[in-house]
Amino acid sequence: MGNYDKTITVSVPPERLFSYLADVQNLPAYMPRLTSVRPHGGDQVTVTAHIDRPDAPEQDVTSEAWIHVIEDGRSLEWGAPGPHDYRGRLHVVPGDGADTSKLTVELHTESAEGQQIDDGLQEALHGIRDAVESAER
Repeated sequence: MGNYDKTITVSVPPERLFSYLADVQNLPAYMPRLTSVRPHGGDQVTVTAHIDRPDAPEQDVTSEAWIHVIEDGRSLEWGAPGPHDYRGRLHVVPGDGADTSKLTVELHTESAEGQQIDDGLQEALHGIRDAVESAER
């Protein structure tokens, strides 16, 4: 439980990376296990994820969440109601080169062990990088 953060360099200019991430319809392209997202009512979304954990039966789980796009500062905030206090934020800033960005994801949750969270963040960042770089080709 606690706070986690990871950063990755993406070979896409910051404005294009943020534009891609701000479109919630792109979520299933880069979020591990997420199979669908339905935006409704402002920042509210309904998401479905395919869960296949070794200690539980394989299943699809649908839940309500929120995603708030903050254009000024190129940030997104998200969360899901429930007992795990799951919420996070991502930031897009210019990278070291003209056509690169640095993407940082911060996450707070009360539900899982540290290594599992770190692995999930790393998987999500690599998914974002791969999806947006492929979309730019």
